[in-house]
Amino acid sequence: MPKTPAPLYEQIRQLIVAALAAGEWRPGDALPSEPALAERFGASTGTVRRALDELAAENLVERRQGSGTFVSTHAEPRQQFRFLRLVADDEAGSFTRELLGCRRLRATAEIARALGLRTSEPVIEVRRLLHRRGRPVVLDELWLPERHFEGLTAEIIEGHPGALYALFEARFGVHMVRAQEKLRAVAATPEAAGLLRVPEGAPLLSVERLAFTYGDRPVELRRGLYHTGADHYRNDLN
Repeated sequence: MPKTPAPLYEQIRQLIVAALAAGEWRPGDALPSEPALAERFGASTGTVRRALDELAAENLVERRQGSGTFVSTHAEPRQQFRFLRLVADDEAGSFTRELLGCRRLRATAEIARALGLRTSEPVIEVRRLLHRRGRPVVLDELWLPERHFEGLTAEIIEGHPGALYALFEARFGVHMVRAQEKLRAVAATPEAAGLLRVPEGAPLLSVERLAFTYGDRPVELRRGLYHTGADHYRNDLN
């Protein structure tokens, strides 16, 4: 049985995503107006508007009243911690970051499988602590395919004042657009306990995240250990 063609708005959505992946419009850039896109794709402005609404719902673009449509960027303050759902019980402020290390190594079979790499293909490992109220609350370990982040060093990370994902956009042209997470309760190992200043064996929340760029390509595997003594993990369900 022949496959039913996708609706026109979905075809336009896919074409815009392909243009984003090709770098035609970079994070933070304004997209052409709806009439201009309609002319480009040979469609009505209503169809283009539907496609843009779908992209906005996926957080790939941002609609700004009176200004137009812009490519979403993690450099925007409200986007910087989009994938970090640890919220302070007392509504305390944001995080400060402490870099523990940045090194090049060979991917284990597990990391390679998650990132779609060959076993032993080079990856960059970044380890850091996130602090709030002067105390460490998150121990982060993340692995990035070196082919997309060649030249990333501790000095580059330390020299960037904003979120890591904003750095990845600006320096390497890699935009994280969605993520999958797995959560489980674990006991603090001796190393984690020392870094997070909790007793060995204390309960921690383990959050494993696989982040994707355009085209559903995995480009980051991250494992975080969250100390939730004064914070909680929040997920808004629509």
